Amino acid sequence: MNTSWTLRELDAFLVLAETLNFRRTAARVHMSQPAVSSLITRLETAFGARLFERSTRAVHLTDAGQALLGPARLLRQQAQAAAAAVRDVVELRSGQVRMAALPSLAATVMPRVMAALAVQHPGLRLDLLDTLSGPAFDLVRAGEADFALTAANPAYADLSYTQLAADRFVLLLPAGHALAQAPDAPLAWAQTVALPHISMPAPTSVRQYADAALLQLGRRFEPRYEVEHLATINAMVAAGLGVAALPELAALVARGPQVVQRPLTGPELLRPIGLVTREGRSLSAAAQAVVDLLPGELARLLAPAAPLP
Repeated sequence: MNTSWTLRELDAFLVLAETLNFRRTAARVHMSQPAVSSLITRLETAFGARLFERSTRAVHLTDAGQALLGPARLLRQQAQAAAAAVRDVVELRSGQVRMAALPSLAATVMPRVMAALAVQHPGLRLDLLDTLSGPAFDLVRAGEADFALTAANPAYADLSYTQLAADRFVLLLPAGHALAQAPDAPLAWAQTVALPHISMPAPTSVRQYADAALLQLGRRFEPRYEVEHLATINAMVAAGLGVAALPELAALVARGPQVVQRPLTGPELLRPIGLVTREGRSLSAAAQAVVDLLPGELARLLAPAAPLP
């Protein structure tokens, strides 16, 4: 028995089984009678059995045809369901996107992007994983995240990195601090050296940039406090325990009447923000829809931020 038959042959069989008339079947499947007869003959050859008894007056299903009828209907339904499922994914009526992002980006860029997608394509499931760059790279490499939004280039052969934007560093100060009186005026990093700093631990990109800024001044960055979460940094600055040098988007998480921010310069640092994907693998239509919204939202949040280097 040869099972290499087609859905077109199966359709012709099902319609003929219903009409028991070659002329009406030909009209239903938009083919000529000889073409329908040829399809049925090929199907019978594939199964090695006659499926219809034909005479000049009538057409009847054989026992073999009766045996095929139920499974053929089920196969056709499954094929239709498969086609509908593919259309739903392509047209973004269903599907899942798993995204990894740095906490500062997960709390600023991603919520508005996800909200826009939820309105445009409510059938999509969007899962957000807020994590540091190293774990985010691992998630993408393992296929557990479609992409990652990070501030570091992974520099791995199996990962691709595309820069989307860059944000500057600002200094968070308690509202009552002497340096908080001119919030729009830039501050030099050298003016902050003697201040008690609140920063993130050494492995984080935020800490690495602060280390690099002070290194350019020939100084070593020695924060008074080290904490991992932006909310904690914000609370500590608001309480007057010190100041914090953060990228602009991270500083958006730490807004409030008790905290003032000023741009940092001399040196002016730009933290790149980029998209990490698996090398050689295209994104799904749903994941690409999310990615397409990222540059616009980044531009809105960072305006009038410094241009890309």
